[in-house]
Amino acid sequence: MWHRPIEVPSLPEAAARLRALSGLAWLDSARPHPTNGRWSILAAAPFARFEAGLGGARLAGAPLDGPPFEALDALLARHRVETGERDPPFAGGLLGTIDFEAGHLLERLRPPAGFDPHRPLLGFGLYDTALLFDHAKGSARLVSAGFGPGLDASASPSARRARAQSRLDAFEAALARPADPPAPRPATAPRWISSRDAAAYAADVDRVKALILDGEVYQANLSRRLRAALPPGFDPFALYGRLRAVNPAPFAAYVEEPHRTLASASPELFLRLRGRRVETRPIKGTIRRTPDEAGDRAAAAALLASEKDRAENVMIVDLLRNDLSRVCETDSVAVPELCALESYAGLHHLVSAVTGRLKPGLGVGALIAAAFPGGSITGAPKIRATDIVAAVEGAPRGLYCGSVAALSFCGAADLSIAIRTLEFAGDAVSFGTGGGVTILSEGAAEWEETCTKAARILAAFEPPAA
Repeated sequence: MWHRPIEVPSLPEAAARLRALSGLAWLDSARPHPTNGRWSILAAAPFARFEAGLGGARLAGAPLDGPPFEALDALLARHRVETGERDPPFAGGLLGTIDFEAGHLLERLRPPAGFDPHRPLLGFGLYDTALLFDHAKGSARLVSAGFGPGLDASASPSARRARAQSRLDAFEAALARPADPPAPRPATAPRWISSRDAAAYAADVDRVKALILDGEVYQANLSRRLRAALPPGFDPFALYGRLRAVNPAPFAAYVEEPHRTLASASPELFLRLRGRRVETRPIKGTIRRTPDEAGDRAAAAALLASEKDRAENVMIVDLLRNDLSRVCETDSVAVPELCALESYAGLHHLVSAVTGRLKPGLGVGALIAAAFPGGSITGAPKIRATDIVAAVEGAPRGLYCGSVAALSFCGAADLSIAIRTLEFAGDAVSFGTGGGVTILSEGAAEWEETCTKAARILAAFEPPAA
């Protein structure tokens, strides 16, 4: 891997300038944290694209051998880069998305109404060059693995070095050029249409509770989707700038894919892999913050004391312990944090941590296959809860509750849970919002939770003050 230190005016400006190279992928620690938000990754101009669905996996349109997650591991192995412990956790790699329905690649699940079995469920650009920003040190560097069409880990060092230097030069030149001015902000907010109103959502909650009483599940994650038409010339990148300002999050992202663009303000880590150490940090339990300091402390205390929220969290922790035990060494799976409080711009959450040590010989593809989709956004037991979600919600979730991922050529990986995540396609935008339903749930309260979670996203679409 080849490095080059560089000065950048700001991450948003650097991202705006790299958009000129096409295929921008910005995994953005918009709320920096020493461990859960130290690095931001900016990449563009991928040299190939990996996609997978029920018909198998493809690289640059050509079929690959094996099931999709095995093909993913094989692809990463062909581009392996060895790095040191002090090197950043991204040395070039795959940046992209995994849709919620990718669970159909792993289990025999009930397809939701409208599910297209032919569409890609995994989509990743292969990025050999990236800008890395270290929030702990306030410094940036360009890195390149020197890969490209016909150049993988078996290529000669001189060929890779020449490719890396050329790519570093191109990125440095792009970062030196001013970006085009942003599109004007719309004068009115879009008109949002929800897939459920309050009464219908409460009825769905009661439907799930009846299944719980019948012994089908212990809990299930129920959501609704909001959709709006957008005016001509609407700029998702400018919207993302406002989203990260009103709702900064440690696992935020902005990614331009061939047929859609996503803007995410996710607070939730799905999987992190460093060496063989695995970590997942499920969120279960949410309450709105208040501007009054005493009231905010009271809200946090109420969340910590909530029997329902703690029960949800503990059930999902148990599910994730089981998921990790499928691919981690015996007795390595542990719970170092249980129902800890984490506070964000508009919300308090209960967050736990589950860790383990990946078995030798397994890669991140095997890890994802063991744990996907995340238990915090399905329910317990996972397979039955996922079928219930498909039946009750009645439509595919798409990226919502799937994952935005950085899979490095050095073996490290970071995957978020794609909540608080917008999908822009054509002239429309949509996002999902939901929560866990248990026997203690009340329809009105569950509806209000979906409104609380949606509020920070909707605020980013508000027109400028007069």
